[in-house]
Amino acid sequence: MQIREASEKWNISERRIRQLIQDGRIEGATKIGTTWNIPDDTNKPVDKRFKDEIEFKINLPEDYFKEVDEKLAKLNSKRPLPASTLKSLEENNILDWTYHSNAIEGNTLTLRETKVVLEGITIGGKSVKEHLEVINHRDAILFLEDLVKNSADLTEWNIKNIHSLILKEIDNENAGKYRLENVKISGASQIPVDYIKVPDEMEKLMHRYEAWNHYHPLIRSALLHGEFVFIHPFVDGNGRTARLLMNFEAMKNGYLPIILKADIRLKYYDALDKAMVNHDYTDFINLIVKEENKLLDEYLEVIGE
Repeated sequence: MQIREASEKWNISERRIRQLIQDGRIEGATKIGTTWNIPDDTNKPVDKRFKDEIEFKINLPEDYFKEVDEKLAKLNSKRPLPASTLKSLEENNILDWTYHSNAIEGNTLTLRETKVVLEGITIGGKSVKEHLEVINHRDAILFLEDLVKNSADLTEWNIKNIHSLILKEIDNENAGKYRLENVKISGASQIPVDYIKVPDEMEKLMHRYEAWNHYHPLIRSALLHGEFVFIHPFVDGNGRTARLLMNFEAMKNGYLPIILKADIRLKYYDALDKAMVNHDYTDFINLIVKEENKLLDEYLEVIGE
């Protein structure tokens, strides 16, 4: 790809890319005549100008993750699981994850109706948008699973691709594109950043995320979700995208998908609001670890442990 294409993909200026090339910061960049060429699979270079100065409040016991990690280790000791068992568990995860994530956002399809839509059947009396939300979310999960399987890095490019799948045929004009207007999160105390700052804030988030390696993977999952929502980079679809990103971090570290249920929506919103207002992630981490424990218990029960 050329500098212009890299600029669009990485969402940074062409001038900045030229400077990074001169500094030797873009791996594989070669010059042919007067044109710079960059390999398509080159990752966006880390911008060392950014420093994460946010101090998160996480008040958890030292051995807080012992239970969940022991359950995960027990499950992993039984792998590989029988193919039919694994297939049924993963299909159920896609159904539950899709139903609950959409229900949190107001989709009125029931769990059974969601299952039927995933099987390719139309539900009478329900809107096209609600049907598309189910299919799109399923496709976004499959895309996410491919990223994890291929050990892909989390980039703005991939975040935009995930969001583009979420809004496919629902709002093609805004799918995969950062918002160009200011928004307010309904019921939340925090006002998202001004739309002009969204590209810079997303770039900062990617570099802050890379600096969170000293945290437990489930803490990183919570931080990625919360800090993404704080920016609220898209006009719509931020909640679904945030929950997918949360699970990208969990799944790439071997955990099962964290499925936040619609019936704990109020607790979820309260914990998230607390995280966004004063960076206190204690309640939110408690919430996602509890759900992870539940799903691990289900898996262990199915395999007879």
